[in-house]
Amino acid sequence: MTYTELVVLALLVSIAVDLLVLRTGLVRRRAFWVTYAIVLFFQLLVNGVLTGLGVVRYDQHTIIGLRVAYAPIEDIGFGFSLILLTLGCWVALGRPRGR
Repeated sequence: MTYTELVVLALLVSIAVDLLVLRTGLVRRRAFWVTYAIVLFFQLLVNGVLTGLGVVRYDQHTIIGLRVAYAPIEDIGFGFSLILLTLGCWVALGRPRGR
């Protein structure tokens, strides 16, 4: 399985967990997207430094090839999934019981 295929799977699973399992509906909330934009800025900054300096390298045969701040576009998808699942769990666990 390629890095790109794993990203697509991670995106599908994280959105399904948000909407169908945890039922937080974060992807429908403006607050989530504002939060994600802030996190994305710092993710791109760190990814850009790490990949630009060659600390992290990717096999060109496993990625699409599009890059943002030196990092493969796929990293944005993984970051999105990580943030969505983390915040989704946080919201779901903070919910009063019975809701």
